[in-house]
Amino acid sequence: MRTGGVGTVDGGTVDGGASTATTGTGLGTTPTTSADAAEAADAPRKEADARDEAERLAFWADQAARLEWETPWHTVHSFERAQPQPDGTLSIPAIEWFAGGTLNVAVNCVDRHVRAGRGANVALHFEGEPGDRRTVTYADLQDEVSRAANALLALGIGRGDRVVIYLPVLVETVVITLACARIGAVHSLVFGGFSAEALRFRVEDTGAKLLVTTDGQFRRGTAVPVKDNADAAVAGTNSIEHVLVVRRTGSDVRWTEGRDVWWHDVVDTASPHHAPEAFDAETPLFIMYTSGTTGKPKGLVHTSGGYLTQASWSFEHLFSHPDPALRDRDVHWCTADLAWVTAHTYELYGPLSNGATQVLYEGTPNTPHPGRHLEIIERYGVTSYYTAPTLVRSLMGWFPDGVPGSYGLSSIRVLGTVGEAVNPEAWRWFRRNLGRDEVPVVDTWWQSETGATVLSPSPTDAAFKPGCAARALPGVRTRIVDEEGNAVPPGVQGLIVVDRHGPAMARTVWGNPQRYLDSYWRMFAAQGWFLAGDGARYDDDGDTWILGRVDDVINVSGHRLSTIEIESALVAHPLVTEAGACPVPDPLTGHAIAAFVVLAAGADPDADVTTTLRAHVAEAIGPIARPSAVVVVPDVPKTRSGKIMRRLLTQLYEGSPLGDTTSLQNEGCIPGIQDVLARR
Repeated sequence: MRTGGVGTVDGGTVDGGASTATTGTGLGTTPTTSADAAEAADAPRKEADARDEAERLAFWADQAARLEWETPWHTVHSFERAQPQPDGTLSIPAIEWFAGGTLNVAVNCVDRHVRAGRGANVALHFEGEPGDRRTVTYADLQDEVSRAANALLALGIGRGDRVVIYLPVLVETVVITLACARIGAVHSLVFGGFSAEALRFRVEDTGAKLLVTTDGQFRRGTAVPVKDNADAAVAGTNSIEHVLVVRRTGSDVRWTEGRDVWWHDVVDTASPHHAPEAFDAETPLFIMYTSGTTGKPKGLVHTSGGYLTQASWSFEHLFSHPDPALRDRDVHWCTADLAWVTAHTYELYGPLSNGATQVLYEGTPNTPHPGRHLEIIERYGVTSYYTAPTLVRSLMGWFPDGVPGSYGLSSIRVLGTVGEAVNPEAWRWFRRNLGRDEVPVVDTWWQSETGATVLSPSPTDAAFKPGCAARALPGVRTRIVDEEGNAVPPGVQGLIVVDRHGPAMARTVWGNPQRYLDSYWRMFAAQGWFLAGDGARYDDDGDTWILGRVDDVINVSGHRLSTIEIESALVAHPLVTEAGACPVPDPLTGHAIAAFVVLAAGADPDADVTTTLRAHVAEAIGPIARPSAVVVVPDVPKTRSGKIMRRLLTQLYEGSPLGDTTSLQNEGCIPGIQDVLARR
């Protein structure tokens, strides 16, 4: 294998379109026009931009060189923005990173560490919900991934074939994912709690040849069947040839001879020796489906070399010990389900490409008691704990008086949040109770589309602003603009766009490139900016505050109010542990605010919660933000990434059709909310 890559920066195509050059005699025979003067005045800015872009691409070339490449790349990056066509349409943007380079993603995550003499290092500390534990070294992982790769080939899976993985957080989930990467197959992970209908859509949309599932999973102390959903999902017309089944719970399952195969029969018995091949940097690695309550989920396609480069570097930057000599002591834990993009980047590819040790936990955070996560942190000496604001708020509710001192959490060196902006009160509780009021909190902002973190404080920062995403990481850039693309001043809400994307950016929507253009690039096609869909504002220091999805803004009498700001005010009250604010129609003000709240443990549900919380929000933000309705519910609907589905709350409040809810993390909360609303 060759390490690193040597290539050039293709400056003519980085910004899209054709590069232009001007020439002249310098003899002064052409009259100077106002346009000439404007161009001359703008020349220093263009030169500065060109220098910045060259430095940015040199940065990513350096980061890619951290990986092991079979063939060096010849061009770091090219980007063809959406261009007007003769028929009035726009072309589809084309993104490429590390053109000409070849590598094997699984080799970079496993084999190279073993060859470097780190095979005995722990890759995974697995803990099942019932309490079973398993330690997997990098040498163990190489053996199992090689077996799984050979098993996939024996089942007829090859380069470019799609494999849908419908498993809980298990070692086998990591193994089969890396095995797909090893042979060039494209994987798509599906949360093990999703319904048969949600799974069917992904099986059919990807055209998968193989579904990997399990007999069951442990969830809240119970063995929950899974295979029945898998059977229902593949019962229709599709391309599935085999269903590979992991025995996890020992539950009885229905069996289709010739189609269904046991993991222990085909993987455990396969050869542990597999010779990997290298694939082009732009080879598709995985398809990540977005969640939502309207329309079909979008299958975002992420490719190999660029995605791994940004995942690997950003993990090191955010979570690794600053002293490389001490990194063997690090134990990372990203609490996300493996089917979420956060887990792909910061539980699979980012940590493993760095040779890190990490924790995998199968179950729910309060099984069999609310301190389960705290026990796990203590048991394995977790140094970096990366989780969603939803879980932070849950911990606040379970430990309203603070985390008991009996839990040993002194190993924690850095905390992180992901999913959506964390409420300042939850941020302070998190740092105080798990971080001793002294460790850094990397409040990361990014999306399934960007593939890796875009905005975050640095773990080396001296001070932090609770709930603030701070600034762009090296190698990427954002700006906040109005709908015409003009910069907005501090304190004014605008649209956040990524005007310099990183190599992990999704390349297309599977099977629907037009949707890729329309969803992300059309609005600012002329500038070549990626539209994130979130509202944001700058503060006076130039730091960025994320204000939630643009379509979650509530317009009350012409005042645009951020749902996250309203929810933060609600969560800051001791009565509330979780809140979702949504717009509902009002004939006088246009929108009114409905607040759905989950009460903290011990709160009196019979108290006059509505009056108390309406007054609290009015005092915290202003009378214009006072909710017109406060609804106490058992839970609020969330995606797997922890984002509150506010549009769904509006639909529930109005009693309108809900659309697709199968992609929710907690679909079961819907009947409870409907029951509460029916009794109002």
